[in-house]
Amino acid sequence: MRADIEDGTPLAGWLRPGLTCWRRERAHRAAVLHDGAAYFAAARAALVKAQKTITLIGWSFDPRVRLLPSAGDPESDQTLADLLRALKAARPELTVRILIWDMPWPISAGNDHTPDSVRASLGTGIDFRIDSTLPYGACQHQKILVIDDRIAFCGGSDFEVNRWDTPAHRDRDPRRRLPSGEDYPPRHDVMMLVDGPAANALADLARERWRRATGEALSPTLDTPVDPWPETVTPLLTEVEIGLSRTEPAMAGREAVSENAALYLATIRAAKEVIYLENQYLASPVVADALRARLAEPDGPEIVIVLSERSPNGFDQLTMNSARRGLIKGLRRADRHGRLRIVAPHTPKGQPILIHSKVALIDHRFLRIGSTNLNNRSFGYDTECDLSIELRADDAAGRAALDRVLHALLGHHGGCPSDTFAQAYAERGTLRAVIDDPALMPSPRLCTLVPSHRGPIARLVEAFHLGDPAGSEDAWRPWRRRKVLRRARVAVPVDVAGTGAAVEA
Repeated sequence: MRADIEDGTPLAGWLRPGLTCWRRERAHRAAVLHDGAAYFAAARAALVKAQKTITLIGWSFDPRVRLLPSAGDPESDQTLADLLRALKAARPELTVRILIWDMPWPISAGNDHTPDSVRASLGTGIDFRIDSTLPYGACQHQKILVIDDRIAFCGGSDFEVNRWDTPAHRDRDPRRRLPSGEDYPPRHDVMMLVDGPAANALADLARERWRRATGEALSPTLDTPVDPWPETVTPLLTEVEIGLSRTEPAMAGREAVSENAALYLATIRAAKEVIYLENQYLASPVVADALRARLAEPDGPEIVIVLSERSPNGFDQLTMNSARRGLIKGLRRADRHGRLRIVAPHTPKGQPILIHSKVALIDHRFLRIGSTNLNNRSFGYDTECDLSIELRADDAAGRAALDRVLHALLGHHGGCPSDTFAQAYAERGTLRAVIDDPALMPSPRLCTLVPSHRGPIARLVEAFHLGDPAGSEDAWRPWRRRKVLRRARVAVPVDVAGTGAAVEA
C-alpha cells in the first residue's frame, strides 16, 4: 500500500524539522511489529542477512535472550549471543557494535549479569560498549537496531529476557520464562521497522551516539547486495515519509532537544476526532494540561488512554503511579462531556498486562511509535527516539492502514477480534461505544483504571514529581521542578497545525 508523497512538500503540518522532529525521511517500506514475539522474530530474520554492520543502541541488553522460544524446536535454545557469535564466525568482515546505557545502582541491582559477563558471553569479535555520557540519573533510553544501514527498528523494546510475548498474552505461556526458570508476566510492546533514507537517518543517529560515547567516528555502510528486510514482515505502508523525533538533555556545549514533547503537544492540541495513547506511564503534567484543555471543549476529540494497572517495581509505583493518580483525577474532573476513557488490559483470567509500548494514533492519519514515555524525564532528561507517520487527510488508503493498527491494538487489549472491533466502530462511530460494550469487550479484559488512595508520601512525591526530573536544571533539585514545569507550559508561537495554533514546548 502506497502513501502518496509530493516531492519537496510536507505532507501536513505536524512534523516540522527543528521543532517537532529532527528529520523527515522517506521509507520505501514501513511496518508495525505488534509485541515482542513479532519483533524478536523479525530481528532474527534480518540479523542473519547482515553483510557488513549490525548496530544496536539500547537501554539494556541481555545476551541470554532467546529470539525464537518454542518448545521442542532446537533453534529455540539459541541465545542472541549464540546467534551473534555464529554470524561473526561465518562472516569475519561483519562488524557488530552494541552500545548500552551505563545503568547505575540501584537500577542495576536486579541484574544477574555485568558488562564484563556480557562481553565474555559475546566473545572478542563483538564490540560491546557502555554509554556513560549523560548526567548522573539521566538514562539512555533510545532503542534502535540498524542492519547494514538498509533497515532499522525503533520503538519500545530492548533485548531483555522478559520482553518476549505474543498478542495473545496468555495467563501462562511456557515460552515466557527467565533464564532462572521462573515465569514472567505478560507484556505488551510495539516497534516500527523502516528502510531506505529513514533507516539511513537512524543509522546516522546511532553513529553519533557511538561517537559521543567512544570518541570513534564511524563511516556509513556502503550499499550491500542483500536486502535484510525480513521476508515474513508485510509493510503497513510503502513510499511514506517518516518523522524522527528526539529527546536529549542539556549538557555542556549542547542545548536540550525536546522534539518529542513538542510533537506530542502539537498533535494533542490539533486533534479533531480521536486521540489514542498507550504508554508505560502517564506522569507528565504538561501532557495532562493539554488533554484537559481538549476535554473542556464541547466538541473536542474523544480520548482513549491505555495504561498498565500498576507498574512492575516499587520505585515506579512510588514515583510514576503517585504522579498519575492526581493527573487521572484531574482528567476525569475535566471530562464534562464524557469523551474520556482510561483503561488497563488484563489476560482472560484477569492478570494485569504490563504496557511498555509508547504509541499514539491521532485522527486516523497520524501514527507514532518510539521510546518516549509520557513523563517528565522522557520529555527533557533522558534520550529518546520516536518515529512518526503523518498522512494527508485525503489519503484514504493510508488512513485505512492506520485504522487497522488501531483496531488490532484496542481489539487485542479487550479480547475482541480486530475485524469485529472494526465493524462495531464503523457502526457506532466512537471508540468509547465499543469499549463500553461488555459483549465486545468481555470482563475483565479491558477495565477502567481506578486510581488508588493517595497517602501523604504519595502526595509529596506527586507534588514535586520526585524521581521524574524535567531536565538538567531540576535534576537532583526537586524544589526547582515546579518552576521548570511551569515554563514548559509556555507556548512557543509556531504554527504546526495549519490553523495558527501555538505549540507548547
